[in-house]
Amino acid sequence: MQETFGKKNWFILLLFGMIGQIAWSVENMYFNLFVYEEIAPSLSMITLMVQLSGVMATVATLVAGTWSDKVGNRRSFISWGYAIWGVTVALFGCLSQKTTQNLTGVNFEVAVSITLTAAIVGDCIMTLFSSTANDAAFNAWVTDNTEKEYRGKVEGIISILPLAAMLVVAGGFGMLVSAIGYKALFIALGVVISACGVVGIFTVKDSPALLKNGSFKDIFYGFKPSVIRSNTPFYYTLLVVLVYGIACQIFMPYLIIYMKTYLGFSVLEYSAVFAIAIIAGAALNVYLTKLSDKKDKVKMLYLAAAIFAVGLLGMYLANFKNKTADLIVFGIAGFVMITGYILVAALSGAQVRDYTPQGSVGKLQGVRMVFSVLIPMLVGPLIGNAINAAQGNKLSDLSSPDVMTTEYIPAPEIFLAAAICTLLVFAVLPLLSRAIKKKTQSEEINETQNEL
Repeated sequence: MQETFGKKNWFILLLFGMIGQIAWSVENMYFNLFVYEEIAPSLSMITLMVQLSGVMATVATLVAGTWSDKVGNRRSFISWGYAIWGVTVALFGCLSQKTTQNLTGVNFEVAVSITLTAAIVGDCIMTLFSSTANDAAFNAWVTDNTEKEYRGKVEGIISILPLAAMLVVAGGFGMLVSAIGYKALFIALGVVISACGVVGIFTVKDSPALLKNGSFKDIFYGFKPSVIRSNTPFYYTLLVVLVYGIACQIFMPYLIIYMKTYLGFSVLEYSAVFAIAIIAGAALNVYLTKLSDKKDKVKMLYLAAAIFAVGLLGMYLANFKNKTADLIVFGIAGFVMITGYILVAALSGAQVRDYTPQGSVGKLQGVRMVFSVLIPMLVGPLIGNAINAAQGNKLSDLSSPDVMTTEYIPAPEIFLAAAICTLLVFAVLPLLSRAIKKKTQSEEINETQNEL
């Protein structure tokens, strides 16, 4: 047993984890804003892009995770996946109606449709490589190289990385977009991601315990009734992840657009809100996630889900039509939401790794993606966009007329819906507790019988 995670493993985790999360944050936040501002202000197309990306991410992870088990290799999938991922990010930044018109000679309206289609297809291709590298291989590599005794601490750091990335992206990238534009920014980010992949070729090592295991027939291994029955804590934890994921996807794809349009925040203002909320939330969670290795993670999930829901409710109420009041209340509510956001992710992530059966790590990454990405990214944005459309808020009624508009903009009710959705976690947690207790008792009985 590996008693500590080790300095080299920490370097690999922080490098690939942070760069991967920055890239994901750009895709989840600025690709949406890029499409909205540079191609066409359509929340419906953004919703479709998010949904198709979720489908591609799941399929890619199912195949690549099983493949990495089959060949007993995570290293190549991580390194080469990141290298190609960077190229696709750089190419995405080259999309524009003007380029489409120059290449095809079509009129403006047709060029917009072609460019929107290219953006959605390009996002799916990008997701193919990012999910292969990160969701399938990197996540399996982390599970391979951690032990239950310190997994909460490792998972706590992993859960903070998306927020650190969001801080960098929402703040710094907003200012960079203003300074150099989307194209230069995406090309620069692509170069960094590809360089990370090259570094991985020389630094990433697979766990000595990783062996060749299974075949492509195992793509659907995790959906077999016998496997589900044998690993009920794993699947109940994934139900927690599912509910939490849907809640996040109800509001997350529209968050920056909401702050810019409905609340009328400037880049500097929403960057400040993100910075304060994320730094404070991450700092608090360093303590809370360390505590999770000593406490009952399921009991802590009750607290984490409650904090997340309260924060979302506060974000919904931060609607005073007074910018100063909105900045203060939205910032405080954002801190509470992000504290719960990190803690739920850390606790459920550690539980998933704790109850992933050894020897099946790769092939079960796709199952994890069905619960954490596919269903949330199909259902969450659908709910969020339906709420936005139903409210029908017009930009010109709420903000300056010089900002790019659409038929409707994000509405505050998406945060209320996300808070209500989060409460469903409390229905799943008792089932998870019973499943863990039953599995523990079964293992104790087996150990006693083996001793006899």
